[in-house]
Amino acid sequence: MNETGMAAAPAEAAWRIWQAPRQQTAFRQLMTAFSYPGRVVPLADGAESALLLVLTTLVDSACALADPLHALSSDDLRRLGVRSASVEAAEFVLADGNRLLEATPRLGSLENPEQGATVVMRVSRFGEGPHLRLTGPGIQHEQVLQVSGIDPGWWKQRSEWNAHFPLGVDLILVSGHEVAVLPRTTHINLKGAH
Repeated sequence: MNETGMAAAPAEAAWRIWQAPRQQTAFRQLMTAFSYPGRVVPLADGAESALLLVLTTLVDSACALADPLHALSSDDLRRLGVRSASVEAAEFVLADGNRLLEATPRLGSLENPEQGATVVMRVSRFGEGPHLRLTGPGIQHEQVLQVSGIDPGWWKQRSEWNAHFPLGVDLILVSGHEVAVLPRTTHINLKGAH
């Protein structure tokens, strides 16, 4: 393979995330992650961005996205076709595990709890860092999730946001090519998480 062919292959792989068949596969993988809270699920491969793949799969022009840290390029925002919104108004919020949000995302209402936001958070790595002991729906006994690159203050914020079930936020953690989901129904034992 010549140099041009080698350079084109990663670019072609990166473009696959904008195609419906790739998004359908990613959707099934994300549903597995939602069904088994705290389980690390491979999502992206090769040159694909797992963060961008989550977004291309879940958001569309009917959604509002908050990107307070400007993690996405203007080209990616245009391709997503999503409306920009504040953290308080968006259905999806991009976040970085090392920085707490300065505002409270949408928590939904008693009449419409599904209107709570989904926070998509970049983290450093799965398999390193504190052990989070998870219980709740979708977990038979206990699931242990080890994740690094999250400010301990996130767990306090999440606990406050999800204190009045069914209101709250769902959390999708993204690292490299993998994701793990913490729905609002998942309880986290913070022993050893600080």
